[in-house]
Amino acid sequence: MMNHSLKSRCKVAPGTVITGKWHSNKYTILKELGYGANGIVYLAKFKNSQVALKMSDNGMSITSEVNVLRSFAKVQGSTLGPSLLDVDDWNTKTGQISFYTMEYIQGADLLSFIQNKGKSWTTVLFLQLLNDLNTLHENGWVFGDLKPENLIVTGPSPKIRCIDVGGTTIKGRAIKEFTEFYDRGYWGLGTRKADPAYDLFAVAMIMINTAYPKRFNKTTGGILQLREAIRKQKDLHPFEKVIVKALEGHYTNAVQMRTELMSLALSRQNPGSVPKSPPTTANPKGTKQTQKINYTGSPPKTRQNYRKKKKKGRLAETFIIAMSIALLYFLYIFQKLL
Repeated sequence: MMNHSLKSRCKVAPGTVITGKWHSNKYTILKELGYGANGIVYLAKFKNSQVALKMSDNGMSITSEVNVLRSFAKVQGSTLGPSLLDVDDWNTKTGQISFYTMEYIQGADLLSFIQNKGKSWTTVLFLQLLNDLNTLHENGWVFGDLKPENLIVTGPSPKIRCIDVGGTTIKGRAIKEFTEFYDRGYWGLGTRKADPAYDLFAVAMIMINTAYPKRFNKTTGGILQLREAIRKQKDLHPFEKVIVKALEGHYTNAVQMRTELMSLALSRQNPGSVPKSPPTTANPKGTKQTQKINYTGSPPKTRQNYRKKKKKGRLAETFIIAMSIALLYFLYIFQKLL
């Protein structure tokens, strides 16, 4: 929680004009969007467009967040966070306040979107989230303060976006900002060291949060309380395996969790599909024995064959996600026409 003295210094009324000390850009404050441990975020008007403006009297905090956004910008095709627009200082009667402006991402937070549009969107959005987190982790960062309020779903084709990078931490360091419900340290299930598993624990808690919109209080804590919470909500039953593995820290990267979530989603769509077992033959003693048969007559798998198969699997996965999004979007448009 942000301390009261910092909040009062950064508290400004709608209509206030913020003029940058160095770049002389003028921003008119429209309303407060939210605040955290390191500053307040406002919706502001700049010329004929709207931007998000974050201010803080902690210059080091602003510098850190700006560096994160600049790092994200270097990832080609990335939508990890909002685009950075300007960095400056504002001179006030009580002293200098640092601020930066960024792209204003419009949309509903993750839980609100799912509640309004239906839980059929849940899997698609979490698959997107895990894909973005994998990119973030590969670039040496951990999001840290991952929670529904920091995840916005934009349209018209729903896409999840991460906002408020105040808790984003370099891998290996101590998490600098967190929210207890999504923090593995709070539940006694790990440390607050920045690693991919920290974010994946938070993803699992957000999945639980979709079934408990108002969250719930910690009692006994640990995995037993969280398992019990999962079992009490039938919407979570199909994904219990993935959620529990993430809570217990069994995934070392987001790809592993994403792959298993995709597998569970596909098995739900095709519940009757059961893998065929290989044929068996009887040995002289009458016991069954698995017979290895090469039906195609092709040579044993090579590394090249494995890579080709893996590439085809990724293309199929991408196609399935695209079709799922298209179908859900069509249903959404159809409902609006009725």
